[in-house]
Amino acid sequence: VRDVFRQHHMQMLRGTVGIGHVRYPTAGSSGAALAQPFYVNSPYGIALAHNGNLTNSEQLAQELFQDDLRHLNTDSDSEVLLNVFAHELQTLGKLSPTPEDVFTAVSAVHQRCRGGYAAVGLVVNYGVVAFRDPLGIRPLVVGVRDNGRGEEYMVASESVALDVLGFTLLGDVAPGEAVFIDMQGQLHRRQCARETSLHPCIFEHVYFARPDSLMDEISIYKTRMRQGEALGRKIQRLRPDLHIDVVIPIPDTSRIAAQSMAYELDIKFREGLMKNRYIGRTFIMPGQSQRKKSVRQKLNPVPLEFEGKNVMLVDDSIVRGTTCRQIIQMARDAGAAQVYFASAAPAVRFPNVYGIDMPSASELIAHG
Repeated sequence: VRDVFRQHHMQMLRGTVGIGHVRYPTAGSSGAALAQPFYVNSPYGIALAHNGNLTNSEQLAQELFQDDLRHLNTDSDSEVLLNVFAHELQTLGKLSPTPEDVFTAVSAVHQRCRGGYAAVGLVVNYGVVAFRDPLGIRPLVVGVRDNGRGEEYMVASESVALDVLGFTLLGDVAPGEAVFIDMQGQLHRRQCARETSLHPCIFEHVYFARPDSLMDEISIYKTRMRQGEALGRKIQRLRPDLHIDVVIPIPDTSRIAAQSMAYELDIKFREGLMKNRYIGRTFIMPGQSQRKKSVRQKLNPVPLEFEGKNVMLVDDSIVRGTTCRQIIQMARDAGAAQVYFASAAPAVRFPNVYGIDMPSASELIAHG
């Protein structure tokens, strides 16, 4: 983000409302043309950004073209979601949409769209809308702060975004719920789905979220602590014969779980792998070859923590196995006597089609 938006860019921004998005491509190609938000002129002018994945995107694209007479410029499911919302709002035929009109359109979106989605949209001259899928697969929170002239609101994927800007967390946008902030700064909320239940994606807690965030009233930090405790108890139960000298996390996401596991096992915890802060997160990099190349550039072992020791390496999860194979070899090259590798998360055996780049079972090391 900081490579695209410098400080002078931010200072040039005008207005009192806005939306933004950091893209992690899971559907469609990853070119600059697919950078969000997407925009349509009709009705009113609507921009929308989306986190997640629509599982019936191709069917919806056909319906939009053949029945709704809407033309799509990309293969992104986010553009599909935008056009479904825009069409449903347009069919109401209102010169000026009310919050209830916006909620009616969101209700129709829930009826037509399948998959996981958390979206934020800007209806030009009318306000900002945000909504979450009826199963609550993707997270969405809302917060408020006093700007000296009244209250202003912010919606984000996780609570830490609100914290750093001085917003007070009001809570999660519930599964199926929508919020609308009008141009007068009033917050409107409504449940827009007929049937809802909470089925959040575990990977938000395991990997994506910052540890100081709250999601669905659950502390990410506490979640990862308990993962480490459970992992320690499992090792004690299944492999009491293991002689482990030191527990080393794969930075950064696994650190909390590794510390908790080491405490549970009464084993030393050490930072034996140094991370290059200028290399991005390998799991979300596009393409397997790029991930493999980046692991060695990203991590460098401290030989003092490996030489002659039985080392337990802990990662937040094991998905493709790209990282763990290379890191195990790295530990051996650094002089480790024995190398054990543990995952703080349960085995990932099946694809996730709701907004994570692991669509094929053949990519998963634990499949089968």
